[in-house]
Amino acid sequence: MKEIKTDNAPKAIGPYSQAIVCKDLLFTSGQIPIDPKTGNISEGVEAQAIQAFTNVKNLVEASGADMSKVVKTTVFIKNMDDFAKINEVYAGFFTEPYPARSCVEAARLPKDVLLEIETVVSLD
Repeated sequence: MKEIKTDNAPKAIGPYSQAIVCKDLLFTSGQIPIDPKTGNISEGVEAQAIQAFTNVKNLVEASGADMSKVVKTTVFIKNMDDFAKINEVYAGFFTEPYPARSCVEAARLPKDVLLEIETVVSLD
């Protein structure tokens, strides 16, 4: 296993890695919408989605891959009524063929954010 770290995504807030490479797969930890430079969390679900996906993108790129190599995403959202708004942001970060995806409503997320995103990325 190899750890992937970048200053362009939030530092881990617990005993875990930002991302891990195992064989030819990258697994990102859940990324919440913290601006890694300021530590701030934006208001509103669209702004939070943009920041969370940007954090994911920065981790993917730190591994040497790009977003076209993402094969699976899991999106945890606080309110399923925000699904359409998050979907619009999501579409701006991926192209066809889109990654497989799960979307789960979660009662509470770290730092009371509105969404969290994790990915699995092919590095071959």
